[in-house]
Amino acid sequence: MKRLHHCTFLLLGFLFMMTACTEEQDFSQVDDLRVTPTLASGLFYMESDEATINSAGAFGSFYSEEVNFDAFNEQYVAERLIEGVITYEIDNTTSKELRLIIEFLDEAGQPLDAEIFTVEADPSETVIRDVLYGPGGKSIDIVANTSSLRVSAINLGDGTSVSSTDDPKIILRSGAQFVFRLK
Repeated sequence: MKRLHHCTFLLLGFLFMMTACTEEQDFSQVDDLRVTPTLASGLFYMESDEATINSAGAFGSFYSEEVNFDAFNEQYVAERLIEGVITYEIDNTTSKELRLIIEFLDEAGQPLDAEIFTVEADPSETVIRDVLYGPGGKSIDIVANTSSLRVSAINLGDGTSVSSTDDPKIILRSGAQFVFRLK
Protein backbone atom coordinates (compact mmCIF):
# COMPACT_ATOMS: atom_id res chain seq x y z
CA MET A 1 0.00 0.00 0.00
CA LYS A 2 2.80 2.33 0.87
CA ARG A 3 4.42 1.53 -2.43
CA LEU A 4 1.19 2.29 -4.35
CA HIS A 5 0.81 5.54 -2.46
CA HIS A 6 4.41 6.49 -3.34
CA CYS A 7 3.89 5.70 -7.07
CA THR A 8 0.64 7.66 -7.11
CA PHE A 9 2.37 10.63 -5.51
CA LEU A 10 5.19 10.51 -8.09
CA LEU A 11 2.73 10.21 -10.97
CA LEU A 12 0.63 13.12 -9.70
CA GLY A 13 3.78 15.19 -9.13
CA PHE A 14 5.00 14.43 -12.66
CA LEU A 15 1.63 15.35 -14.19
CA PHE A 16 1.52 18.55 -12.15
CA MET A 17 4.98 19.55 -13.40
CA MET A 18 4.02 18.80 -17.00
CA THR A 19 0.94 21.04 -16.85
CA ALA A 20 2.23 23.73 -14.51
CA CYS A 21 5.52 24.48 -16.28
CA THR A 22 4.38 24.60 -19.85
CA GLU A 23 2.65 27.16 -21.93
CA GLU A 24 1.13 26.94 -25.33
CA GLN A 25 3.78 27.24 -28.04
CA ASP A 26 3.51 29.98 -30.66
CA PHE A 27 4.87 28.67 -33.94
CA SER A 28 3.79 31.78 -35.90
CA GLN A 29 7.23 33.23 -35.09
CA VAL A 30 8.47 31.61 -38.28
CA ASP A 31 6.50 34.32 -40.11
CA ASP A 32 8.90 36.89 -38.63
CA LEU A 33 12.00 34.97 -39.68
CA ARG A 34 14.31 36.97 -41.95
CA VAL A 35 16.98 35.04 -43.82
CA THR A 36 19.83 37.06 -45.33
CA PRO A 37 22.55 34.79 -46.69
CA THR A 38 25.92 36.19 -47.78
CA LEU A 39 27.44 35.00 -51.04
CA ALA A 40 31.21 35.41 -51.44
CA SER A 41 33.09 34.87 -54.68
CA GLY A 42 36.18 35.86 -56.61
CA LEU A 43 35.41 38.15 -59.56
CA PHE A 44 38.53 38.32 -61.72
CA TYR A 45 42.30 38.04 -61.69
CA MET A 46 44.72 39.90 -63.94
CA GLU A 47 48.49 39.43 -64.09
CA SER A 48 51.03 40.90 -66.50
CA ASP A 49 54.82 40.80 -66.53
CA GLU A 50 57.01 43.83 -67.16
CA ALA A 51 58.13 42.65 -70.62
CA THR A 52 54.49 42.73 -71.79
CA ILE A 53 54.03 46.19 -70.30
CA ASN A 54 57.22 47.43 -72.05
CA SER A 55 56.02 46.04 -75.38
CA ALA A 56 52.98 48.36 -75.17
CA GLY A 57 55.34 51.36 -74.98
CA ALA A 58 54.97 54.55 -73.00
CA PHE A 59 51.33 55.40 -72.28
CA GLY A 60 50.20 52.28 -74.14
CA SER A 61 47.46 49.87 -73.20
CA PHE A 62 48.90 46.45 -72.37
CA TYR A 63 45.75 44.67 -71.17
CA SER A 64 42.05 44.78 -71.99
CA GLU A 65 39.46 42.10 -71.38
CA GLU A 66 35.73 41.93 -70.93
CA VAL A 67 34.48 39.40 -68.38
CA ASN A 68 30.90 38.09 -68.35
CA PHE A 69 29.10 38.94 -65.10
CA ASP A 70 25.59 37.46 -65.12
CA ALA A 71 25.42 36.89 -61.37
CA PHE A 72 22.23 38.92 -61.01
CA ASN A 73 20.60 38.46 -64.41
CA GLU A 74 17.60 36.70 -62.85
CA GLN A 75 15.06 39.30 -61.72
CA TYR A 76 14.24 37.26 -58.60
CA VAL A 77 17.88 37.45 -57.48
CA ALA A 78 18.44 41.10 -58.46
CA GLU A 79 15.33 42.22 -56.55
CA ARG A 80 16.54 40.56 -53.34
CA LEU A 81 20.07 41.97 -53.40
CA ILE A 82 20.48 44.14 -50.29
CA GLU A 83 24.11 45.17 -50.23
CA GLY A 84 27.58 44.10 -51.18
CA VAL A 85 31.24 44.95 -51.12
CA ILE A 86 33.80 44.43 -53.85
CA THR A 87 37.41 44.23 -52.73
CA TYR A 88 40.31 45.01 -55.06
CA GLU A 89 43.91 44.09 -54.23
CA ILE A 90 46.79 45.30 -56.42
CA ASP A 91 50.50 44.44 -56.24
CA ASN A 92 52.94 46.21 -58.57
CA THR A 93 56.59 45.13 -58.58
CA THR A 94 57.35 46.66 -62.00
CA SER A 95 59.28 49.89 -62.63
CA LYS A 96 56.12 51.41 -64.16
CA GLU A 97 53.40 53.66 -62.87
CA LEU A 98 50.19 52.04 -64.11
CA ARG A 99 46.52 52.86 -64.45
CA LEU A 100 43.92 50.11 -64.01
CA ILE A 101 40.30 50.67 -64.98
CA ILE A 102 37.41 48.36 -64.09
CA GLU A 103 34.15 49.29 -65.85
CA PHE A 104 30.73 47.89 -64.97
CA LEU A 105 28.73 47.45 -68.19
CA ASP A 106 25.03 46.85 -68.75
CA GLU A 107 23.59 44.42 -71.34
CA ALA A 108 24.00 47.04 -74.10
CA GLY A 109 27.69 47.51 -73.21
CA GLN A 110 27.09 50.95 -71.71
CA PRO A 111 29.14 51.87 -68.60
CA LEU A 112 27.22 51.99 -65.33
CA ASP A 113 30.24 52.77 -63.15
CA ALA A 114 34.04 52.55 -63.09
CA GLU A 115 36.79 52.07 -60.55
CA ILE A 116 40.10 53.67 -61.55
CA PHE A 117 43.43 52.96 -59.87
CA THR A 118 46.70 54.79 -60.44
CA VAL A 119 49.38 52.51 -59.02
CA GLU A 120 52.87 53.75 -58.20
CA ALA A 121 55.97 52.09 -59.59
CA ASP A 122 58.04 49.57 -57.64
CA PRO A 123 58.35 49.47 -54.75
CA SER A 124 54.67 50.13 -54.31
CA GLU A 125 52.71 48.87 -51.36
CA THR A 126 49.78 46.54 -51.85
CA VAL A 127 46.74 48.64 -52.72
CA ILE A 128 43.50 47.40 -51.15
CA ARG A 129 40.19 49.11 -51.84
CA ASP A 130 36.76 48.05 -50.58
CA VAL A 131 33.82 49.52 -52.50
CA LEU A 132 30.46 49.29 -50.75
CA TYR A 133 27.19 48.96 -52.69
CA GLY A 134 23.87 49.51 -50.97
CA PRO A 135 23.10 51.56 -47.85
CA GLY A 136 25.97 53.95 -47.17
CA GLY A 137 27.72 53.20 -50.47
CA LYS A 138 27.18 53.31 -54.21
CA SER A 139 23.81 52.38 -55.65
CA ILE A 140 23.09 48.65 -55.47
CA ASP A 141 21.48 49.03 -58.91
CA ILE A 142 24.97 49.28 -60.42
CA VAL A 143 25.79 45.71 -59.40
CA ALA A 144 22.28 44.39 -60.03
CA ASN A 145 22.31 45.69 -63.62
CA THR A 146 25.89 44.76 -64.51
CA SER A 147 26.17 42.25 -67.34
CA SER A 148 29.95 42.37 -67.83
CA LEU A 149 33.13 43.89 -66.45
CA ARG A 150 35.80 45.46 -68.66
CA VAL A 151 39.31 45.47 -67.19
CA SER A 152 41.93 47.69 -68.85
CA ALA A 153 45.53 48.49 -67.92
CA ILE A 154 47.70 51.34 -69.22
CA ASN A 155 51.44 51.92 -68.85
CA LEU A 156 51.97 55.47 -67.54
CA GLY A 157 55.75 55.04 -67.57
CA ASP A 158 58.33 54.47 -70.26
CA GLY A 159 58.71 51.41 -72.44
CA THR A 160 62.29 50.44 -71.61
CA SER A 161 63.05 50.47 -67.90
CA VAL A 162 63.14 47.20 -65.97
CA SER A 163 62.64 46.67 -62.26
CA SER A 164 65.48 45.23 -60.23
CA THR A 165 62.95 42.88 -58.60
CA ASP A 166 62.96 39.23 -59.64
CA ASP A 167 60.00 38.49 -61.94
CA PRO A 168 58.43 41.99 -61.87
CA LYS A 169 54.70 42.05 -62.58
CA ILE A 170 51.38 43.68 -61.85
CA ILE A 171 48.68 41.57 -60.18
CA LEU A 172 45.06 42.63 -59.74
CA ARG A 173 42.73 40.43 -57.69
CA SER A 174 39.11 41.08 -56.88
CA GLY A 175 36.45 39.41 -54.83
CA ALA A 176 32.96 40.23 -53.66
CA GLN A 177 30.48 39.54 -50.91
CA PHE A 178 26.76 40.14 -51.44
CA VAL A 179 23.89 39.93 -48.96
CA PHE A 180 20.42 38.85 -50.10
CA ARG A 181 16.96 38.93 -48.50
CA LEU A 182 15.23 35.63 -49.13
CA LYS A 183 11.89 36.60 -47.65
